[in-house]
Amino acid sequence: MAEKRNIFLVGPMGAGKSTIGRQLARQLHLEFFDSDTEIERRTGADIAWVFELEGEEGFRAREEKVIEELTENTGIVLATGGGSILSKESRNRLSARGIVVYLQTPIEKQLARTQRDKRRPLIAEAEDPRAVLEELAAIRNPLYEEIADVVVRTDEQNAKFVVDKIIEQVGL
Repeated sequence: MAEKRNIFLVGPMGAGKSTIGRQLARQLHLEFFDSDTEIERRTGADIAWVFELEGEEGFRAREEKVIEELTENTGIVLATGGGSILSKESRNRLSARGIVVYLQTPIEKQLARTQRDKRRPLIAEAEDPRAVLEELAAIRNPLYEEIADVVVRTDEQNAKFVVDKIIEQVGL
């Protein structure tokens, strides 16, 4: 791999962006970043607390800034937050500055992977997490598809299989 390219992972919560991103970065000898982890590092607080204190709007502003800065790097794999694509500016930056891989995951898998995770403020307190995930999917899935260079399903696959599939489809 002569040139260092960026790979940006987008998709819903529970798609495996962080797990797959870490393995992908390791395999390609690139640096790995997770936008949520970066926000937590910068604020010194977890995402749920930032949401609680600043609301979704405040969190999204922080997320947009982090994505703006991280996408200026070269030779990185970036796992983005599920809602990061709500920002047109973030979508434009992701599209322009790297290869966007949409990790597509069915609602059932999202539910199974997120049901005990209290760090996901949009569903942590929801009475009907499935309804919330369906609503988010209706809004966000077209945006993921809009900017995706590659779409990889993560439903029945282990992380290594998905990483290999991304490398194959991206042509690295």
